[in-house]
Amino acid sequence: MNTRVILALGSNLGERSDILANAVADLVDHPHVRLREVSPVVQTKAVGGPEQPDYLNMVVEIETDLEPYALLAHCQAVEAKHHRTRTVRWGARTLDVDIITYGDLEINAPELTLPHPRAHERAFVLQPWAWMDSTAVLAGRPVAELAAEADDLAGLKPFEGAV
Repeated sequence: MNTRVILALGSNLGERSDILANAVADLVDHPHVRLREVSPVVQTKAVGGPEQPDYLNMVVEIETDLEPYALLAHCQAVEAKHHRTRTVRWGARTLDVDIITYGDLEINAPELTLPHPRAHERAFVLQPWAWMDSTAVLAGRPVAELAAEADDLAGLKPFEGAV
């Protein structure tokens, strides 16, 4: 059975727009993953962590029959392909791929929490998602409403470059 999944992608090192475009292609270059929707790209200031360059962020909706942990492994393999390193928590990175929702599934484990535990307060996830799907809901609330309340909304702007 296929499940609808929301993934958030971000990059603030290297050729950010190329990395995001290639990462989307890599994510769906799997026999069990199908791309459904792609959000507009936004440029944002880093939230938390050390001083670092601005991010490009986007959200995609996929459909998959991969189990959540297999999807997590696939996302991490795509990050690794794009030279993602995990040295500083919330540090700069070539690519970050987070599973935001996996259908209505709820998981609270050390390696995977669903829905993503901080997505409801991050405009860099919520606003592109709301633009992609105006009817989207997270934790029982409209994503657009959550985006309007997010502290980082003021630092978000549409990215005019190609992805």
